[in-house]
Amino acid sequence: MRSIQQSFAVQFNYGIYFTEDIFEQENAMLRDVVQQSSHAPAKVFFVIDSGVAESHPFLLQSILNYTTTHADAMTLAAKPLIIPGGEACKNNPEVLQQVLESINQYGICRHSYLVAIGGGAVLDLAGFAAAIAHRGIRLIRIPTTVLSQNDSGVGVKNSMNAFGKKNFLGTFAPPVAVINDSNFLLTLDERDWRSGISEAIKVALIKDASFYHSIKADASLLKQRDMRAMNRLIHRCAEMHVEHIGGGDPFEFGSSRPLDFGHWAAHKLEQLSNYSLRHGEAVAIGIALDIVYARLSGMLSAEACNDILNLLHKLGFDIYTEHLSTIENGQLSILRGLTEFREHLGGQLTIMLLDEIGHGVEVHQINETIVTEAVKVLQQKQHQLSSNILSESKETELVVPL
Repeated sequence: MRSIQQSFAVQFNYGIYFTEDIFEQENAMLRDVVQQSSHAPAKVFFVIDSGVAESHPFLLQSILNYTTTHADAMTLAAKPLIIPGGEACKNNPEVLQQVLESINQYGICRHSYLVAIGGGAVLDLAGFAAAIAHRGIRLIRIPTTVLSQNDSGVGVKNSMNAFGKKNFLGTFAPPVAVINDSNFLLTLDERDWRSGISEAIKVALIKDASFYHSIKADASLLKQRDMRAMNRLIHRCAEMHVEHIGGGDPFEFGSSRPLDFGHWAAHKLEQLSNYSLRHGEAVAIGIALDIVYARLSGMLSAEACNDILNLLHKLGFDIYTEHLSTIENGQLSILRGLTEFREHLGGQLTIMLLDEIGHGVEVHQINETIVTEAVKVLQQKQHQLSSNILSESKETELVVPL
């Protein structure tokens, strides 16, 4: 038998930058990022979340003024393309086709830049288009939500939903750069401001107890939309996210996906709610389900479990939704999320749980009976919290069967 074997490594480098007023003409950050890998003026094409465009009515003019001022570094290829925001764009292949047609029409090539401005869904879709057109166009992400600035927008994934499954289509393709402009956060509604906090709680719970306690200490400030507290949270969460990406398996060749703690249920809840639940809201419920499961399984203390549930509640998250209790063919519909989670990676089911705050543990089996019991506990706990039976100001004890 004859064979030829080849092995090679590719080094990826990208920066995550923090600024304010990115399109102020005196702010050279975007110009400098483009010039890092282009010696001549490069074509840039902007894809913008419709919600961002509506909230920032002068954005398009600011982009035109900026690119005109910095014409030695960049040339605006065409008028920016505005696409729907939220999961609606990821569920609609026509939106992807619209981006690809624009890339073709305006001659965007491998030495051009696609600049995506928006929430995580728009960044996912635009990044997917950039990755598959010409086998890879340079991508610059400008995330505009808490969740995208601290988690989804700083990673290496791009995706579309298909066949009723979240992120079924996608690529691993690192951006050239991620630029976080805190001013975009000022126009977020309460749900989008809050949603990204759940991803910070997630990474803190599995990796860094001190970060968890800092979020807890800042909970009131975060709820009051204190920008300094939010910027601290975003910076640390993004830092931990990229540290993990560089730690050994950035393209998820294995079956371990620790940064998706709480996500096996969250992804299914989004689908079951027809995406009326924000991703961060679903993640908060997914975290709540997994920590109660860990408590009922004897892994996590009642004190830690209760502490986490009350922090989620204090920040304004629900810890239960009726979609957790949906029954199909005699089984909780949420349990199908386990199968879909395993299929997404292939191989062995691997779920991250907690044995203490700041330390995650991987398990390879989930007891469906305990999941069902955990759902009942969350339903009861949510009812208690909503009825003000429990006070946020005093220590409470989660009563669970042992």
